[in-house]
Amino acid sequence: MLSVVLPSRNEQFLPHTIKDLLEKAEGEIEVIAVLDGYWPKESLPEDDRVRIVHKGEAGGMRSAINSGVDVAQGKYIMKCDAHCMFDQGFDIKLAADCEEDWVAIPRRKRLDAELWEPRTDGRADIDYMYLSFPDDNNDRGGAGLHGRKWREKNKDKALKEDKIVDLITSQGSCYFMHKKYYEDLELLDAKSYGNFGSEAQELSFKCWLSGGRMIRNKNKWYAHLHKGNKYGRGWPLGKNEADKATAYTNKWVTNEAWEKQTLPITWMIKKFWPMPEWTEEKYEQLFGEKFEL
Repeated sequence: MLSVVLPSRNEQFLPHTIKDLLEKAEGEIEVIAVLDGYWPKESLPEDDRVRIVHKGEAGGMRSAINSGVDVAQGKYIMKCDAHCMFDQGFDIKLAADCEEDWVAIPRRKRLDAELWEPRTDGRADIDYMYLSFPDDNNDRGGAGLHGRKWREKNKDKALKEDKIVDLITSQGSCYFMHKKYYEDLELLDAKSYGNFGSEAQELSFKCWLSGGRMIRNKNKWYAHLHKGNKYGRGWPLGKNEADKATAYTNKWVTNEAWEKQTLPITWMIKKFWPMPEWTEEKYEQLFGEKFEL
């Protein structure tokens, strides 16, 4: 069974997301909606497969996700934002291509929430991302290892034929894995990273640097709503939260972020070399060692 965890805070599209998951799943599924300190204005779908975890006091995104995982009964976990729609049979296909120490992420499209369909505005689907070089103090949270859309690769038609590809990081709005692997990776660490921020980096770094694999599965997609000013943010991301998340993520540079780490971060950087923003000179400056592939 697949347990889908939907962390939610002041989320207007939660009922739509739940309904979509129930309609598109082709295997056994439970949908766990975690209501972080609020009750939704619109009623949620009434279905035996829907479970509600209500937190009387808001504890933050990481805490909400972990509360959902704690009660999940499925062999597999899928965390997704509560403003997403999905491809038909997403659950079956993702499970078919997800080994015990893998994190699988479907192709990301852009959601038109008013029409409840993927946008068709000419922009490429988001398959590839890279890590920023940590030297831009104007980034949210300051200079750090932030996820960026890899525009050149996303536009490259030759790469469209590769259906399972490695990812160095993702957006964090949807990921699929064995529940036991989630627990083995000790996700999500709110004490170290704070309640919000760097979720995708914590996930990918722990996965890759303990011998796992993060993939993009292009055989299935989900469409994610970028809320922007029109819809507003559910969880507030203040400067202190962003700064804490970035500061702890930067501990991976010196390989002191997680005691289960077995590979240096330089291994991961070289695996995905070359990346935009990175040069051999910058690499040597950051890590204090000569760059050699």
